[in-house]
Amino acid sequence: MAEATVQIPTELGTENIGRLLKQYALPAIIAQIAASLYNMVDSIYIGHMDSNAISGLAVTFPLMNLSTAFGTLVGAGAATMVSILLGQKHYHMGNKVLGNVVSLNIIIGFLFMAGTLAFLDPILYFFGASDNTLPYARDYITIILYGNIVTHLYFGLNAAMRSSGNPKKAMGLTIFTVIFNAILDPIFIFGLDMGIAGAAWATVTAQVVAMFVVLHHFNDQNRAIHFEKGIFRLNWNVAKKSLIIGTGPFLMNLAACAVTLFINQQLREFSGSADAGDDYIGAYGICNRVVFMFIMICMGLNQGMQPIAGYNYGARLYTRVKEVFWKTAKLAMCMTTLCFVIGMFFPRIACSAFTSDPELLDIAERGMRLITLVFPIVGLQMIGTNFFQSLGLVKKSIFLSLSRQLLLLLPLLYTLPLWLGTDGVWLSFPISDLLSTVLTIILLKRLFNKFNSLHDGDSANALDGQL
Repeated sequence: MAEATVQIPTELGTENIGRLLKQYALPAIIAQIAASLYNMVDSIYIGHMDSNAISGLAVTFPLMNLSTAFGTLVGAGAATMVSILLGQKHYHMGNKVLGNVVSLNIIIGFLFMAGTLAFLDPILYFFGASDNTLPYARDYITIILYGNIVTHLYFGLNAAMRSSGNPKKAMGLTIFTVIFNAILDPIFIFGLDMGIAGAAWATVTAQVVAMFVVLHHFNDQNRAIHFEKGIFRLNWNVAKKSLIIGTGPFLMNLAACAVTLFINQQLREFSGSADAGDDYIGAYGICNRVVFMFIMICMGLNQGMQPIAGYNYGARLYTRVKEVFWKTAKLAMCMTTLCFVIGMFFPRIACSAFTSDPELLDIAERGMRLITLVFPIVGLQMIGTNFFQSLGLVKKSIFLSLSRQLLLLLPLLYTLPLWLGTDGVWLSFPISDLLSTVLTIILLKRLFNKFNSLHDGDSANALDGQL
């Protein structure tokens, strides 16, 4: 292959940061909104089937978070490595990282599927299912688990596609899966009378089609990062580096699984009865879907920032690294402030898209108001945590990933309901958001002090020692 034909995204180190953010973050934001709608479409259809159906779906959230955790362990680390290697012009090593994405996702995806299916009912009961909601939860998650390898492969390779200089194509694929899923949902759920299982089949079918598209993309030998012979044999050195970098988002999703599990258990315990517990779990599922829309927008901003920050860090252009962080953080805080406004002033309108049950709406409305009390600052916390991961600064990324959910949120979820009942569950969120943002600001200040002591082109040994 002639070197001149290789497509290399060198604009990451030269183009105006604002234009790059628009080029990379906007497609990622659209893709994340689409991904959020992807989940919301299922929830909307399922929620209007039966109130127990939406509660059954909410019970599956911890297991889906756990699956996502293992997917991001591979995908997020690989995406960071790809962008840094592009900045260093180590293209063949980038190809090895790509091959490991495929190998690791197949291995981990299969093991996760087999392990959870073997003990599915006990797991779902542990995650908060009741006799009323278990059939719905089981019907949905069984199909999702059968497609687990496809899900891991698609999302891992899509992240690598975005980090290797193809954000618009990565966005287009995500939008395609949403539209295709939305078309298939009513056909499978109502037309073929498959119920909640139809929503799961629609999801998996859309991801299968998208996976073949992304495989075709990386089969193009003219791309800087592409499939080639010999890269699919598991390389433990590459795998180790990728998994270490991916540990931060992995632990964050693992913590989200533990937190969602504990939330379900606390809501059931302090709601007063089994039927009320189902309603509270369903209400949390609704609140989670609404808030998640804005979280996904911030994740899109993170994904847009990641290749720009990683490339420029690899190229030792620290001024550009700082600039991309601050511009991304401001945009993220604008988004989370919008979520705060909706949560404070229009919670019932937002929640009514998922159910018409008045009791369920009353619970969800109060939950939304309390959960989003300090939401304007959440954008800074999210961008700060991902910024450390984008630079490969694993220890700080892991600490910040865990601080909000495990070190702060879980203890609050345990103690506050003892005094405040179910309100204590809702109030745990804003308190942990406030405290974790303070921690993020402290660590960011120390990092930027180190950046300010460096000139563009200097070796970042002081930072590299933390990798």
